[in-house]
Amino acid sequence: MNKAIAGYHLLMILSAVDDNFNGREDRIIRDYLAESFPAKVNLDAEMEILSTLNKDDYPLHFDRAMWDFYSDSTPEDRTHFLDMAVKLVAADKKVSPQEDAYLNELYNSWEANYTF
Repeated sequence: MNKAIAGYHLLMILSAVDDNFNGREDRIIRDYLAESFPAKVNLDAEMEILSTLNKDDYPLHFDRAMWDFYSDSTPEDRTHFLDMAVKLVAADKKVSPQEDAYLNELYNSWEANYTF
């Protein structure tokens, strides 16, 4: 996956792990898409992949997307993405334990690989 697609997968999994998707989360994902894809893009294939994922497969898929994004991004890209991920998780005014675990995985994995 390239950075934009990987980020989309990460955000979609983050929005799904608590079984509660709302309009504010949708707006954040739409903002990400508008920012990451300057031209209109067909995400049907990506939605097919995400919609057929079993919840038990989320951790492995999230991990793959996390490292695909990392390998195709700058530290600034990752910081910006983490800010967006935090906004997504907090969009419903509560952070579930599942959301917290995924967000921490993302932050801790990327932070450990920063070179300052």
